Amino acid sequence: MRVLGIETSCDETGVALYDTALDGGNGLLADALYSQIAMHAEYGGVVPELASRDHTRKLLPLVEQVLADAGMTRHELDGIAYTAGPGLVGALMVGAATAHGMARALDIPALGVHHMEGHLLAPMLESDPPAFPFVALLVSGGHTQLVEVQGLGLYRLLGESVDDAAGEAFDKTAKMLGLAYPGGPEVARLAEQGDPQRFRFPRPMTDRPGLDFSFSGLKTHTLTALRKLEATGELSEQDRADIARAFEDAVVDTLAIKCRRALDETGLKRLVVAGGVSANVRLRARLDAACQKRRARAYYPRGRFCTDNGAMIAYVGAKRLAAGERDVTGQMHATPRWPLDQLGAPVPRQPQD
Repeated sequence: MRVLGIETSCDETGVALYDTALDGGNGLLADALYSQIAMHAEYGGVVPELASRDHTRKLLPLVEQVLADAGMTRHELDGIAYTAGPGLVGALMVGAATAHGMARALDIPALGVHHMEGHLLAPMLESDPPAFPFVALLVSGGHTQLVEVQGLGLYRLLGESVDDAAGEAFDKTAKMLGLAYPGGPEVARLAEQGDPQRFRFPRPMTDRPGLDFSFSGLKTHTLTALRKLEATGELSEQDRADIARAFEDAVVDTLAIKCRRALDETGLKRLVVAGGVSANVRLRARLDAACQKRRARAYYPRGRFCTDNGAMIAYVGAKRLAAGERDVTGQMHATPRWPLDQLGAPVPRQPQD
């Protein structure tokens, strides 16, 4: 089954083509991504109206590019998947309307899929994917969650952030430090020059049982440290680097402690790490070491699939469409808030004209 995937949940327009007949790392036939980062950087964050307009401009040209790269035409498609949520409602509507319009014209099914399920299963696109079951850490600008995964759609939420997501905390810390948007990579680059011994920031919620996260207090602690330094004189580049290193170490340690705890509590030996923050080099090293001590293994998507992309949507959509799930004809879905634990296993839904 050849499925076109469309991702327009926030500030990246992603399109990909996946063929279920070529599973095992070879199913991804083509993918393309357009990032709006440069446009939103001027404002220090995503402007929803500008994001929606840019998706409208870029989406169809990307569809044509992906089909051309795969050597296929629209009429060879068997289905279309699109991100139905969570995300910015206007951006989601662009992808939903495009997918349903194309599907109706081609007389093929369309299906709205969960954005975080895409991230959760992104490592399945690799040549050596994890087998079920596994523990997954979803860590991005909007979400920080630990999930037990028994199979497609069989998810149990183990813990999540009670306030800021880890990626959001990175972005806010970058702004405090005068760094560009998006903040995660910028903080990590600055932290490379930092002294890891100068400051030690708290590891939130690691001194109590449970698998929930909290990064709001860490963000406040970072601001307080910066203000204390500013009060003694001009903030040096080394001061900023030392703060960045202390912040990054605190986030990485917190995530690693919770992942170790999740593996121990579930007894599982596979850890999937996905979402934009999963690209952080220090985090990967810490999690690899933690898994090695437990004779477990960590799995990650390739670099370009850590952030939002069409490939993960094409993969999840292809699996669910192949299982018989589909939107009712003409019934688009755009759900800005959609908890992952409300998502179930594939449920066949036949189109109704």
